[in-house]
Amino acid sequence: MNYPNHYYHYVPQQTNYIPYENDLHPQQEEETDTDRQPQALERRVATLERQNQRQTQELTRLSNSVREQNRQINQLNREVNRLNQVVEQHTRRLNRLNQRLRTVENRLTIPFTPGEGGF
Repeated sequence: MNYPNHYYHYVPQQTNYIPYENDLHPQQEEETDTDRQPQALERRVATLERQNQRQTQELTRLSNSVREQNRQINQLNREVNRLNQVVEQHTRRLNRLNQRLRTVENRLTIPFTPGEGGF
């Protein structure tokens, strides 16, 4: 067993190898990324679903409120129309009464002198 000296004194040569972060713990980091990403996405989706549900409820509430206000407006419009018809009827009656009064005044030779309101 006569081996030359260089076999007994092996000195490894240095290389300029710089390990990447992924090379240090590649399996552990991949597991962490895959675990973290779906959980974050699920939380975000759940948050967006809750927000969507709240917005839907608010839109439904506003829609119902608008529907109720429209119902009240329609009811008020019907009442205004009814009152306008009553006013027109009274105006026609007053005009007829006014004409009859002038006819009577003319027959009795009472001079017409308009007073307050043109009567």
